[in-house]
Amino acid sequence: MKKITEKQIIDVIKEMCIQTNCCLNTDVSDALETSYENEISETGKEILNQLVINAKIAGSEMIPICQDTGMVVCFVEIGQDVFVEGSLEDAINEGVRRGYSEGFLRKSVVSDPILRENTGDNTPAVIHYQIVSGDSLKISILPKGFGSENMSALKMLTPSQGIEGIIDFVLETCSNAGPNPCPPIIVGVGIGGTMEKSAILAKKSLLRKIGVSNPLPHIAELEKTLLSETNKLGIGPGGLGGITTALAVNIEIYPTHIAGLPVSVNISCHATRHLEVEL
Repeated sequence: MKKITEKQIIDVIKEMCIQTNCCLNTDVSDALETSYENEISETGKEILNQLVINAKIAGSEMIPICQDTGMVVCFVEIGQDVFVEGSLEDAINEGVRRGYSEGFLRKSVVSDPILRENTGDNTPAVIHYQIVSGDSLKISILPKGFGSENMSALKMLTPSQGIEGIIDFVLETCSNAGPNPCPPIIVGVGIGGTMEKSAILAKKSLLRKIGVSNPLPHIAELEKTLLSETNKLGIGPGGLGGITTALAVNIEIYPTHIAGLPVSVNISCHATRHLEVEL
């Protein structure tokens, strides 16, 4: 039995919040630079160049990549042989609280969706737990800005709509989003399960690095098709036109009911921030 203290979790989450908001993941920054070379629109190239420069300044000066430092989403995989001394959930939220306060990150969370009073410390986080075998605790965080989150969508397709229905819905969602999610975007797609499961799958898919395809050949092919078709929409960097509307389309699937085909699309901006730590 491995013991992990609340303090260990608090310290790790605090540093993760600061690090991921200030230092763009290398897979994203590399994709932006590659897109700059391939973009045919001069305006699009200029936007991509600005995004690359912005990310480099943010990382070197440890200041936020974007003013919207997001609502923290956590995926926690906890081994059956792990014992957390204290409250795991309280520790995660305390880490977020310290990270956003000590890192001078914008606090964007309100305590009630109707009354809209700011909590003042960017808590609580949205936490998804999974019990796994082993004696390790893996925490992945994804600070999610709402310029892109607001452009996400869910649809309960019928099985007869199949692949074409999925493609049409994803493209419709990206087209409707237009410039609002600060393209180039990363598109997370969850297919299967139930309504809420598909949404979690779409969110979780955004943790995957750009260039890493789904291991299932038919899903990898669908990712490739959707990326190509999304970039044909012409929205382009910053929504100002070009062939770089999306950097990646990541799909995760799950078994579903014989009568259903749930599909969720979770859009993320060019500053898709995520970090994973294993204790």
